[in-house]
Order: sequence, then structure tokens, then C-alpha cells
Amino acid sequence: MNNLTNEERKIENDIDNLVPVSDEKRKRIESIIAKAKKNKAISLRIAEYDLEKLKEKAANDGIPYQTLINTVLHKYITNQLLEKSEVLKSIQILRNKETI
Repeated sequence: MNNLTNEERKIENDIDNLVPVSDEKRKRIESIIAKAKKNKAISLRIAEYDLEKLKEKAANDGIPYQTLINTVLHKYITNQLLEKSEVLKSIQILRNKETI
């Protein structure tokens, strides 16, 4: 029985088009992945109210609060954290373009 996901099926279908990367590129990729997986413990002062709210949100999402903090920080430094007002502003601009 073949229990492949759609992504796995696509890889299998395209296997003949895939080419191996050079040893140098593979080592660079492995280094990037290793650094991304490496965690460093830090001490952080945070307002008690903010910490309680973080813990509440994390509990509602079913994740540890440290994971939530890490996720928010990662999204911020990779420009993936969006402000609600900016998203709404973008939607309004797009709607205005559609009516023109």
C-alpha cells in the first residue's frame, strides 16, 4: 500500500530531474540547519502582566509559553510578524484597486 503524501508523490514523480549538490554546498546547508536547530539559554526580564498574557495565549494554543516567545521572536527577525493594522491597510488598498 502506498501511503505517500502529495508532496512525497511529487518528489517521486520528479526524481529524474533532481541533481545532487556539491559537497561544498551540502556542507553549507548542513551548517545552516545545525545553527537553526541550536538553542541558547538566556535570561530575560519581562513585565509580569505580559508574561501572564503570554502564558494564557500559549495555553489557548496548546503550546509551552517559551515556544510561543521563540516563535514570535523568530517571526519578528525574519519579517514574518505582521501588524493587524498593516494587513487591514493592505487589504483596503487592494480593494480600492479592484474598484478602479
